[in-house]
Amino acid sequence: MAVYCIRAVNKQSAITGTLWYLSKGRLYALCVTVFIVSFCLVAHVLYMRYLNDSTLCLESYHDDEPINVDTLREKIKLPQTKRRLPQCLIIGVRKGGTRALLEFLNIHSMIQRSTDEIHFFDNERKYNMGLEWYRQQMPYSFADQITVEKSPAYFITEGAPERIRAMNESIRLLLIVREPVTRLISDYSQLAANKAKKDKFIRPFQDLVFREDGTVNTDYRAVRVSMYSLYIKMWLSVFQRDQILIINGDRMIRDPYPEIYKTEQFLGLEHRIGRENFFYNKTKGFYCVRNYTVDKCLNESKGRKHPPIDPEIISKLRQFYAPFNREFYNLVRQDFGWPED
Repeated sequence: MAVYCIRAVNKQSAITGTLWYLSKGRLYALCVTVFIVSFCLVAHVLYMRYLNDSTLCLESYHDDEPINVDTLREKIKLPQTKRRLPQCLIIGVRKGGTRALLEFLNIHSMIQRSTDEIHFFDNERKYNMGLEWYRQQMPYSFADQITVEKSPAYFITEGAPERIRAMNESIRLLLIVREPVTRLISDYSQLAANKAKKDKFIRPFQDLVFREDGTVNTDYRAVRVSMYSLYIKMWLSVFQRDQILIINGDRMIRDPYPEIYKTEQFLGLEHRIGRENFFYNKTKGFYCVRNYTVDKCLNESKGRKHPPIDPEIISKLRQFYAPFNREFYNLVRQDFGWPED
């Protein structure tokens, strides 16, 4: 009888223990589930707030279009990373292919790029905030990575070269240029599209680029930007020629690989961007990039169709730019062969 009672007690204890163990397991699973759900909700809220805070839409002549940030990489702080001042700047030119160049370089694992155009060296208010403010705008990077920032307005801004040299006298500079008339038309097309979005009128192309007496209107800023020789002089007076890489934007549109290969070499990087990283998007009409995880194309504002321009107007503009082009070739020791008639 005693033995029976002991067995009954042991059996009851075992059942109770089993029920307690199952309850504990359920409680543990419930806690884990609640934690995961809470973490995901908080992460989603923070991510959406980041996207809202990180959308750019600045009004000016600068190459600032609405940019929806599609990565958190520059906001994520990994161990042994910190924000660093850029060791490389894409200084211009506007509508020369600066955004494409930045995104193509971003495939390289040793590149960390600032998604936003900071406009630090061409904006008095921002420049007066100081280098520490500028550094805080940069992405987190490892010590052996190169931080890159682009603001095309730097190229045409008087005083920008001196300011940049004061920050880093050994900095590497990337200047991407296109055939001047093509760049001018692209510039006008973007300005016209931006005006149309706001239901504002923009004068016809020929009325802006020519004065009433038929001469080229050099007071029109879009015309002046294509006069590359005027601006490269001030950069070469501050920096050594071997600190500036001139990239052919027209060639990069046709085949990005050679220009990106040359840029990797200029930056002292191991060649990790191959032809397989580029693919031509027939719908968009330009090259897009792919890495191991994702394919990416520039937004709809890139590759915009140009308005039809009278061939006589194009010829007159080419003749106007010809002497500036030849001077530019001599200064950068590179002949782009742009048409002169």
